[in-house]
Amino acid sequence: MTASQADPPPGLPQGAPDESAPDQPIPAAPVDPRLLEILVCPITKGPLEYDRAHGELISRRAGVAYPIRDGIPIMLPDEARPLEP
Repeated sequence: MTASQADPPPGLPQGAPDESAPDQPIPAAPVDPRLLEILVCPITKGPLEYDRAHGELISRRAGVAYPIRDGIPIMLPDEARPLEP
């Protein structure tokens, strides 16, 4: 085995997902349940549901999903995607 086969690409820690391989899903980081208790939708001020499979917080009232990036919910209306009916 050569060094390039054994070592991850430069700057990528050992065991970290290789983002250059698009077929490898990157698991969503879990969201602290205490955080979910205090977060509300910035549009409706209503409750949010955690969708771990998609790495999003869902606001059914507003009909949008807020992304979670690196374990941090992005609670900006401009960053939310509309939910499909």
